[in-house]
Amino acid sequence: MHSEILKPVVVLIAWTLVMLVWMVVTRLPAMKASGVDITTLVGTKAADADGRLPPQVQWKAHNYNHLMEQPTLFYAVCGVIALTGTGDGANAWIAWAYVLLRIAHSVWQATVNKVSVRFALFLSASLALVALTLHAAMAVFAYH
Repeated sequence: MHSEILKPVVVLIAWTLVMLVWMVVTRLPAMKASGVDITTLVGTKAADADGRLPPQVQWKAHNYNHLMEQPTLFYAVCGVIALTGTGDGANAWIAWAYVLLRIAHSVWQATVNKVSVRFALFLSASLALVALTLHAAMAVFAYH
């Protein structure tokens, strides 16, 4: 038996890997075009590329980094919800909403990147995460 909430978890993990590939196939040619030789780089960090690569290239990298941040809370709360047996129904739908909003956020940030829209998508996803967290707390602390 499995919990429905695990499906959006797997989809967001897969999406994160899509963003990783998109970042690499965009960034490596841009690095080469700007004269960056990765074989000679020592002790640099991703943010160092912000001044050397075009912003549109860096947007993919920035989004990939964002997918390593807040979604970690999503994975944890979905695990709690699945373990408590409350991962079907409304919680699964809220998780799907979170994932779809994060995918829309990724596509927007990686292409258009107008901050007001990006923030609205982030805020909406964050509200879904808050709802999941409240539902997880209710399940763990047996509040019905």
